[in-house]
Amino acid sequence: MTEIFLIILVICAIVVIFMKDLLNAAIVLAAYSLVLSFLFFRLHALDAAMAEAAIGAGVSTVLFVVAISKTRRIEE
Repeated sequence: MTEIFLIILVICAIVVIFMKDLLNAAIVLAAYSLVLSFLFFRLHALDAAMAEAAIGAGVSTVLFVVAISKTRRIEE
């Protein structure tokens, strides 16, 4: 099960790197943080799992989305 989480982490990281749309990249980055939180939980690091879920998937995603919404988007 841990190997599956690690594979999903690598896939999410690669997808975020090659995404053109910043809003979609922020959402995939939130998924990355959520999977990392599950991985920490699986490894019995409960405090790290809760911190990653709250800060990584929660607060930073909200900050990214707000920052992206405040900027002007240029469509190609």
